[in-house]
Amino acid sequence: MALSIWEILAIFAAGVGAGTINTIVGSGTLITFPVLLATGLPPVTATVSNALGLIPGSISGAIGYRKELAGQRRRVLKLGVGAAIGGLTGATLLLSLPSTAFETIVPVLVALALVLVILQPRISKAVQRRRERNGTRPRPDGGPALYAGLTLASVYGGYFTAAQGIIYLSLMGMLLDDTMQRLNAVKNVLAAIVNSIAALFFLFVADFDWTAVVLIAVGSAIGGQIGAKVGRRLSPAFLRAFVVVVGTAAIVQLLLR
Repeated sequence: MALSIWEILAIFAAGVGAGTINTIVGSGTLITFPVLLATGLPPVTATVSNALGLIPGSISGAIGYRKELAGQRRRVLKLGVGAAIGGLTGATLLLSLPSTAFETIVPVLVALALVLVILQPRISKAVQRRRERNGTRPRPDGGPALYAGLTLASVYGGYFTAAQGIIYLSLMGMLLDDTMQRLNAVKNVLAAIVNSIAALFFLFVADFDWTAVVLIAVGSAIGGQIGAKVGRRLSPAFLRAFVVVVGTAAIVQLLLR
């Protein structure tokens, strides 16, 4: 599809914005997806092109947070398996289910995730007090509940990706005893895995627009580095507030679509 110079600039700028937002919190798809639709791409083609284009941004963000990943190899490997399975499942569902299949449940999922993010400090303190009373220690990988939750979130991520990172952060914040910045680093790796698995699947079985893919890829790679530099400087409270603001905007946009 031939694009005007303004459409090219718009897609590139959206890629930069999406890469930045995805690295800090997530929901970058809510920037790129409407822009792709505005250029005339069909919804499924836009979704596939977006997934392919955001891979470099996800990888760039994960690299930018490499210091926060120290000591988390076992956690990332275990949760990464569930992310890969979920991402492939979601990509398959995208091509087999009607485009409206997730439209009702997605705003509810994001809203629930935001509530968990807001309540996470209180939940963590309550869980810690209970562990002290029972004499138990937290599991470094979050246990079966976290694995199942992140795998299901990855199914959604392979299907659409919008606000996927917010759901990841809410689940890990509730079930893992770690800092928000270290959890954010894991989130970026899981998102990179989901995007890559889904994109590889799409390469062989779905239509996409190479021009849009390249523009988003270059932009999101730049944005990933910007997001890593900005995100790691944010305090836990500010990062949590930023998650809530972005997530609320995501819900509004999803409801108005």
